Formats: sequence, structure tokens, C-alpha cells
Amino acid sequence: MNDTIALLQNHSSVRSFENKPLSEEQVNHIFKAANQAFSFSLLQAVSIIRITDEKIRKEIMELSAGQTYIQEASEFWVFCSDFNRNHQIAPNVDITYTEFLQIGAVDVGLMAQNAMIASESMGLGGVYIGGVRINIEKIAELLGLPEYVIPLVGLCIGYPAEEKNPLKPRLPQSVVMHTNKYEPLMIEDIEEYDKEMRYYYENRPVRAPFTVRKVKGWSNHIDEHLERSILPNMLKFLNKQGYAKK
Repeated sequence: MNDTIALLQNHSSVRSFENKPLSEEQVNHIFKAANQAFSFSLLQAVSIIRITDEKIRKEIMELSAGQTYIQEASEFWVFCSDFNRNHQIAPNVDITYTEFLQIGAVDVGLMAQNAMIASESMGLGGVYIGGVRINIEKIAELLGLPEYVIPLVGLCIGYPAEEKNPLKPRLPQSVVMHTNKYEPLMIEDIEEYDKEMRYYYENRPVRAPFTVRKVKGWSNHIDEHLERSILPNMLKFLNKQGYAKK
């Protein structure tokens, strides 16, 4: 195993940060690593909003279910799917097709992951904030996002204030990786994974508001989390921003 694989296989989220800023050199290195991520057909349909204004950070924190580490982290970046640039360059292309939303979402994920990996390689830590989508219209307005730009995920980056949590178990390879065709789910695999997750939460203190607070298996967590992940006004907002009309 090389250092890169070890880094990737030992990722865990950080939600408690030291009150210590990053240097501009560190910020630039993280950005350059993110910016070099794969981009579909080099469309480069992502913009990053770096939030340095404490008042704006506080507002985003309040709009993102009060996740306090948004304010506490050294850096907070919002990754946006952005076809506004492309549209200005090629105004005759119809951006309202759903495929453009999918391209932007994939590119955002790749850039955000590169940023996280680069941060961790420097001894930093971070956590993604999907909560920026809870009040997505208000956050888009706060950030002055024009048509064809939507905030998809936030990223807190900073110096971990305490020892990282033990690795959270993931679904086994037998469930996630299929060979040549999609294979039916074996419920026995999930039952075994539920046992692992129960053991994990029995032995790890829970601090984050969106983490499973009761000792339970993954199946129970999914049943609850799918329900609360529904954002009924999302399609209306996407259409307002010019996305997913066709």
C-alpha cells in the first residue's frame, strides 16, 4: 500500500477545529488540487465560493441546520454547479436539459473530493455540508448566484481540534461492487453490516447533529435519513435557476 491509498482508506470526517487560520499558500495548494480534477469534456462547470466574511458564514450556518463547525473551521467553501460561464460563451446552447445538471453535479463532487484529499495530505481535516441545500434558495440569494449556478455542497477545512473518530464501517465489497451485471441484494450481507454499525456507535461518542444518535443498524438509519432528505421545493428552485426543465 502506498501513501495515497493509505490516506484515502483512512478518511474520517472532522467536526471540531482549532482556532487557527490556513496560510494563503495552503489555500492555493488545496484550490489547485481541486481545480485539476477531471472535468467532463473540459466544460469546467464548477465555481467555488470561499466564505471569509464571518457574518455570511453565520447566516449560512443558520440556514444549514445550525452546524456550528461552519463558523469554527479555518475555511468554508461552497461548491456550485456553474453553467453561467458556459452560457455566456455559447448563449445559443440550451442549458435547460437535465444532462447539464448531472454534469455539473459530478464535476462538483470530483472537485470537492480533491480538495478534501489535498487538505488531509497536509494534516488538515474537514467535513462536507450537504445542509447548504436545505434552504438553497436563501443561500443562493445570499451568495448572489445568477442563473445556471446552484450551490450543491459546502466544505469545512481546518486543523483537527481532537483525535479523529475511528473509521466508520462501509458496506462490504460484495454489496457495492457488481461483476458484469447488477446483482440482487443479499439481505444477509446487510444484516451483518447492521451488526458492525451497532458496534461502532456503541463504542463511539456522538457529537454531530446529523449523526445517528441512537445505537442502531444502518438499515434503520437509511429508513429515517431518506425521509428527512426530501426537499420538496428543489425542482422548483432548479427550474428557477434554469436547470432540469427538459
